[in-house]
Amino acid sequence: MNLQKRPKKERIKRAEDLLKAVGLEDRMNARPSKLSGGQQQRVAVARALASKPMFILADEPTANLDSKSTQNLLNIMETLNKEENITFIFSTHDARVVKKAGRVITFDDGKVVSDEQK
Repeated sequence: MNLQKRPKKERIKRAEDLLKAVGLEDRMNARPSKLSGGQQQRVAVARALASKPMFILADEPTANLDSKSTQNLLNIMETLNKEENITFIFSTHDARVVKKAGRVITFDDGKVVSDEQK
């Protein structure tokens, strides 16, 4: 957000909103080394969303997350897709992610074996 020259107050507000959205508002001042693997994963997602990108490429975004955190994260991504028009491109083995996707392209040995629009 610094590179986008956003005002400090706006950067702080966006960070607070995103940390709240991923369920980490109470860990705002924690050092990364004091966060669990799942918490670090959620912070990574919040950081990716901070600059309001057009698309996000996410490799196993739900790895290290419990079921509740996974569902919360997928709901956040679905909302951002609809409200902010952010496209999410996932690489995943998680059926919960695949279920939420609007389009699923399946690869086998580097070749496309199916391309389904939901």
